[in-house]
Amino acid sequence: MGQGLWRIARNQQLQQQGYSGQGYLTREHGRRIPANNVSNPSHRKQAQGGIDIYHLLKTRKSKEQEGFINLEMLPPELSFTILSYLNATDLCLASCVWQDLANDELLWQGLCKSTWGHCSIYNKNPPLGFSFRKLYMQLDEGSLTFNANPDEGVNYFMSKGILDDSPKEIAKFIFCTRTLNWKKLRIYLDERRDVLDDLVTLHNFRNQFLPNALREFFRHIHAPEERGEYLETLITKFSHRFCACNPDLMRELGLSPDAVYVLCYSLILLSIDLTSPHVKNKMSKREFIRNTRRAAQNISEDFVGHLYDNIYLIGHVAA
Repeated sequence: MGQGLWRIARNQQLQQQGYSGQGYLTREHGRRIPANNVSNPSHRKQAQGGIDIYHLLKTRKSKEQEGFINLEMLPPELSFTILSYLNATDLCLASCVWQDLANDELLWQGLCKSTWGHCSIYNKNPPLGFSFRKLYMQLDEGSLTFNANPDEGVNYFMSKGILDDSPKEIAKFIFCTRTLNWKKLRIYLDERRDVLDDLVTLHNFRNQFLPNALREFFRHIHAPEERGEYLETLITKFSHRFCACNPDLMRELGLSPDAVYVLCYSLILLSIDLTSPHVKNKMSKREFIRNTRRAAQNISEDFVGHLYDNIYLIGHVAA
């Protein structure tokens, strides 16, 4: 009894999807085309979707027999689109089943460039035996090495020809990579001020509000946990870069790099004051305006008030 009810429900489902036990029922023409004739080109044209129906039937048949869709039975562009959503681990597993598809160079090139946006080797003629799958493994190994020891990690990239021994190339690599440990990166940049200089120049703060620009800066170059010489260096470099990106705004507001430096420190202190649970008496807007204008007298109250509102609504600039 149960099996009979299941068959009735299954037949109704197939009819709703356009299938029957005899073949495929086109919804457009309302007539059956035998499944064994779909492979005929003339019948393919009559069915809605043309060649897509042929692949759909083969895929469904393969799915029922093998338990999963056989990507080799799909059009290549569709197979590559499906595989492009996989990460490196899953793509390696997929290569055990679909070796030719999953080892395609374009797939591994996309994985490399989506994770490490810039490498010197991208702009060179590839050496003999080069493959993006091998390059991905080297980049992953180098990143793990960097997160253990930054100097050894950079030396590894250079030894494999991935990076050129140039502060500008290293800075571009760091700027376009998100797999590096920020604590190790902070130590490395503190030691390599030449790389830090080039890294700062890669930021474009044009037409950005000062607190938002400072947040973006600290997302790439993390601020130290304590105040000191390195934090002062970062704020100084940011102030000059911000002014260089917004010369018209600086003239309009009458700001100089020194004034921006003062504002940045005020924003950091205000962020700590408003977000720290240990501070019971939070700084008011009036107090912030008064304290900031004492340090930078040429700044308008409205501008300083907008700075306070931004921190109050959005949060810490160096979180």
